[in-house]
Amino acid sequence: MIPVTKTFLPPQEEYNSYVKRAWDKVWLTNRGELTLELEDKLKNLLNVSNLIITNNGTIPIQIALKLFGEGGEIITTPFSYVATSAAIVWENCKPVFVDINPNYLTIDETKIEAAITPKTTAILATHVFGNPCDVIAIENIAKKHNLKVIYDAAHCFGVKFNNQSLFNFGDVSTCSFHATKLFHTGEGGAMFCNDAAVFHQLYYSHNFGHNGPLAFHGLGINAKISELQSAMGLAVLPYMDHIISERKKVVDYYNNNLNFNAVKSLKIRENTEWNYSYYPVILDSEETLLQVSEALAKENIIPRRYFYPSLNTIEYTKGEKMPVSESIASRILCLPLYVGIPEADLENITQIINTQTS
Repeated sequence: MIPVTKTFLPPQEEYNSYVKRAWDKVWLTNRGELTLELEDKLKNLLNVSNLIITNNGTIPIQIALKLFGEGGEIITTPFSYVATSAAIVWENCKPVFVDINPNYLTIDETKIEAAITPKTTAILATHVFGNPCDVIAIENIAKKHNLKVIYDAAHCFGVKFNNQSLFNFGDVSTCSFHATKLFHTGEGGAMFCNDAAVFHQLYYSHNFGHNGPLAFHGLGINAKISELQSAMGLAVLPYMDHIISERKKVVDYYNNNLNFNAVKSLKIRENTEWNYSYYPVILDSEETLLQVSEALAKENIIPRRYFYPSLNTIEYTKGEKMPVSESIASRILCLPLYVGIPEADLENITQIINTQTS
């Protein structure tokens, strides 16, 4: 089978060497030395000042919403993974959807202000497939209306915008370190912010509210990562240049061999250093998408309809119509992209798509 992605695994002996350190110390959680080391290395690699590694990529969004949402309306995108909207509802806030830009696939910043009401407390936007939102415009809108900005940057490890980490934008930015992501800890995530006071809130919030071992600063939850997860991150991290360069080769192959008279690719926002995290193609109709998917499946090639469905159509969000997002969600397909995929498989994938869409 040729799946849409494969987890990158470092040599097992390298992972085991990190696990042994935790084993020898008999310290498997509660921010041990592996977690602290990984945080330091990530700060240096990503050039960010503050980050906290967490046990998954969704709970940082929930924590940020707990701090900033205040049970109000959260302006958000309908084109994201379900976790984005689910976190809003889970934290007793109301998602207010704004449609997306048809080229960048990110929230349409020109439509945000029209959605703001006295109940609006924050903007939760997703950088789609590692492609940045218009962070400058969103920041200006947020300042004008005294709103907080949270970015779901699950796909954005290593992405730079205007020569700085995309994680440096917004009041809080989050990332996923899930096994399917570019950089991973098996399961995990992180939250980033530049403000020291907010960072303190994030820190105690992710550790039951602890302010030292015997005192509590405020309400918190358990979002801590284990040493076994951090060991995986430390073992994967030295391979990031290799991972990105190999994925770039796959992206370049698709770019050079797909028929773009019949399919449309993602437009990367200007001044972005992208990370080659996904390769979505947009077909002319859902019928064509299903036809292409069936032809690929016959060759045991399994792409993914991602993101699908448009989140405003999910029962518990009860959103208004979002024509652009609903159209894109019905026609978008992410193609196989991972380290080590043979060129013969890429040739087969592109030939099938070109044939089915000609």
